[in-house]
Amino acid sequence: MTARILDGKATAAAIKAEVAERVAALKAHGIVPGLGTVLVGEDPGSLKYVAGKHRDCQEVGITSIRVDLPGTATQNEILAAVQQLNEDPACTGYIVQLPLPAGVDTNLILESVDPDKDADGLHPTNLGRLALRAKEPITSPLPCTPSAVIELLRRYGIDLNGRDVAVIGRGTTVGRSIGLMLTRRDINATVTLMHTGTTNMAEKVRSADVVIAAAGSPRLVDPSWIKPGAIVLDVGVSRVVEDGRERIVGDVAEGVRDVAAWISPNPGGVGPMTRAMLLENVVKMAERTP
Repeated sequence: MTARILDGKATAAAIKAEVAERVAALKAHGIVPGLGTVLVGEDPGSLKYVAGKHRDCQEVGITSIRVDLPGTATQNEILAAVQQLNEDPACTGYIVQLPLPAGVDTNLILESVDPDKDADGLHPTNLGRLALRAKEPITSPLPCTPSAVIELLRRYGIDLNGRDVAVIGRGTTVGRSIGLMLTRRDINATVTLMHTGTTNMAEKVRSADVVIAAAGSPRLVDPSWIKPGAIVLDVGVSRVVEDGRERIVGDVAEGVRDVAAWISPNPGGVGPMTRAMLLENVVKMAERTP
């Protein structure tokens, strides 16, 4: 068996084409969506990611609003940038790129974002709504990477109703939030969240129909962990140096492709989809404009 590929690049391109049509329709009614970013410092990964988001905006017709601060920016200066975007009518939604410099209270910064402009869907108010509304519709922004995972599977016709899902990693961006989404009534999966305190992890993962690896631990998931025919999504990202070159690798070892039925590669899987879902969030917010 060789796993079929859940192609995030191709799927993200299709979503961006759909978003571009929706942006054009909004502009015809005098509404111009705008995505803002707050970037502090010059972390190479953050610079690359933010630049990619603004390229995406240009492709689909969303206005880019970029606020770049030096790595020496104080907490008050960062809060001022957040307030600037909160008050900017041209900014439909925005993100504060992480990580922030040492000594800055990241939670304070993120909690200062207007929940109605929370393009990442990770503001405590929006996560709280997600936790409370397991059966009701949700109109507030949803976390981008969990949305990317679910949308990628949906576009390939994979139904998660009744499936056992193993999530590896308990970070806020994926692990802690994706369970809230997968266990909603409209998706109806059963989720086991695993982390560094989990005993017999390999055995527990092996019982899952779907594995979402989001630990940020290079090649953690061994082929022996995977039930034959399972669906595997490689979400975690690590930078490693091999043969003198820096490479991006995921959490899933290469041999998993010989056991799983479906796999999302890394890079090229959930990453492009996450950026596409960020655009989707911004357009949805603009579409709710009175």
